[in-house]
Amino acid sequence: MLRAGIVGLPNVGKSTLFNAVVANAKAQAANFPFCTIEPNVGVVAVPDTRLAVLAEISESQEIVPARVEFVDIAGLVAGASKGEGLGNQFLANIREVDAIVHVVRCFENDDIIHVSGSIDPARDAEIINLELTLSDLSQVEKRLDRARKQARKEKDIQAEVDVLDKLMPVLNEGKTARTVDLTPDEELLIKPLGLLTRKPVIYAANVNEDDLATGNDYVEKVRAIAATEGAEVVIISAQVEAELVELSTEDRVDFLEALGVTEGGLQSLIRATYDLLGLRTYFTTGPKETRAWTITAGMLAPQAAGVIHTDFERGFIRAETVAYQALVDLGSMNGAKEKGLVRSEGKEYTVQEGDVMLFRFNV
Repeated sequence: MLRAGIVGLPNVGKSTLFNAVVANAKAQAANFPFCTIEPNVGVVAVPDTRLAVLAEISESQEIVPARVEFVDIAGLVAGASKGEGLGNQFLANIREVDAIVHVVRCFENDDIIHVSGSIDPARDAEIINLELTLSDLSQVEKRLDRARKQARKEKDIQAEVDVLDKLMPVLNEGKTARTVDLTPDEELLIKPLGLLTRKPVIYAANVNEDDLATGNDYVEKVRAIAATEGAEVVIISAQVEAELVELSTEDRVDFLEALGVTEGGLQSLIRATYDLLGLRTYFTTGPKETRAWTITAGMLAPQAAGVIHTDFERGFIRAETVAYQALVDLGSMNGAKEKGLVRSEGKEYTVQEGDVMLFRFNV
C-alpha cells in the first residue's frame, strides 16, 4: 500500500485536509498550534472510474480499489528537529512513508493565525525543509558514528560508511539528501535510515476556493521552490475538500464545475503521487470481484503477480492479458478473445498501465 506523510507548519490546513480526505479521520482542526498531538493515520480508496466499468462487464459482486495511507503529523515549527513544539517525536512517524505531502499556506485569512505572523510560502517551505534536513543530519551522524566503529571489525560495513560520508557535508550545508547522487546499491545501504529529505515531495498549495482553478501569486512561489527540487505541485483547497465531504456524488461534480475544476484535491494528490513515484495500476476482474493493484513502472508479469501473493510469483506460468480499453470496446472477455486481443504473456512481459490480467501459476 502506498503511504504518504503530510507535513507543514501549524494552521496551514493540514488537519482540515486530512479530515476531509480520510472519512474516518479523528484529527482535530482547531485554530492553534500543536492541536494534533498524536500521529493520525487514515486509509483512503484511490478513485478510479475504470473499476466500475470492469465490474459491470464481469458482473462482479465486489469492487476493491487500490488504497493510499495518509499519515498526518503535528504542525512543525523552527526547532522541531530538536524537539521544539513536540515536533521531533512526530518526524519519526513519517520515516517509513513513500512520499511526503508538504502543505503550504497560500491563502489570506485574518481569522486563522499564522505561526510566523504573515503569509510567505518560500519562508514557510524553507522552515519545514530545514527541519527535515536537520532531523536527517542527526540520523546520519548517529549511524555514521556506529558504522565507523563497526567497520574496524567488519570490513563490509565500510561501504555504508562511504555513503554516509557523502551525505554528511551536504546535510551540514542545509541541503537535502535528494541532491546527492547515489547508486542503487548505495540507496539500499541507507534505506533503513528512512531519510526524510531523500523521499519524493509533493507540494500541496492550499488556497481559498476562489483560487482553486487558477492559483495565485503565492502558488507561483511554491512552483518556483518545487522547480529547484524536481518536486510536484498540486493546488488544493482544504476548505473545499471539507465541503465536498457533505455533498452527494452528483452535487460534488456540480460544485467542482462551478469552481472551474474537474477533480477534488484527493484525486489530484493521488494522481501526482503516482506520477512522482512512477506507479502503475493493473486490474483483475471476475464474478467475485474487480480489483485494482498498484505496481512500479517496469515490473515484469511475475513481479506483478507477486503483489497479489508471493506464491503467484514463485509458481508463475503465464498471464492472460488484455488492455482495458480493448476489453471495454468489445464488452466481454470472450469478445476480446474472439478478436485475438487476449494475449498469453510470459515471464519477460512488462505490465502496462490498465492491463487486465489473469495469472496462471503452479501451487
